[in-house]
Amino acid sequence: MARKPATEPATEPATQPAADQAEVGHAHARSAASALARPPGPNIVSSSHLVSERSPELSEFEFGLNTAYNAYSRWVVRCMGASGVRDLTFLDVLVLHHVNHRARPKRLADICFVLNVEDTHLVTYALKKLQGLALVEGERIGKEATYITTPAGTEACARYREIREQCLTSNFSAGSAENVEIGELARLLRVLTGLYEQAARSATSL
Repeated sequence: MARKPATEPATEPATQPAADQAEVGHAHARSAASALARPPGPNIVSSSHLVSERSPELSEFEFGLNTAYNAYSRWVVRCMGASGVRDLTFLDVLVLHHVNHRARPKRLADICFVLNVEDTHLVTYALKKLQGLALVEGERIGKEATYITTPAGTEACARYREIREQCLTSNFSAGSAENVEIGELARLLRVLTGLYEQAARSATSL
């Protein structure tokens, strides 16, 4: 009878030590961070004398915020103008949209709070202007006045949305990585808003 060839004992695959696995994880993290890092070079800022060694990126963010704010405010005014309502300022349009928000009456204090406007007289002036254009109407409940959009104001907001969809949001795709980044940017802006608010309080107390 022929003898069966001897079989070698099965060997277990070599396992990587935990320390090596951790080092690989750190290497991947460093690689991802370096991929996101901006190439070395001068800071893209508008006020080089304000750049701090603690956070030069903050100066770059502020420059980007300034230019983005100006572009955004210009877009808001032009979009509302294309909707058929001209001669409104950036704040006027923001107030109109918020008064129309969820079709609920809004108090002056609530409008200022949500829009983070410290000078209430600016919002008061905007409301009077919108009332004069028959886009918003006021109603007194007890000692407080509330505001709600008129049918003309609601229609203006609807036309604004149509033009926004046509000219702006048509550049985006649902579920895209770009939308995820915008969502993260929105979260970061809320965090930075709190930091700037606290810094303003500190500066006021000096």
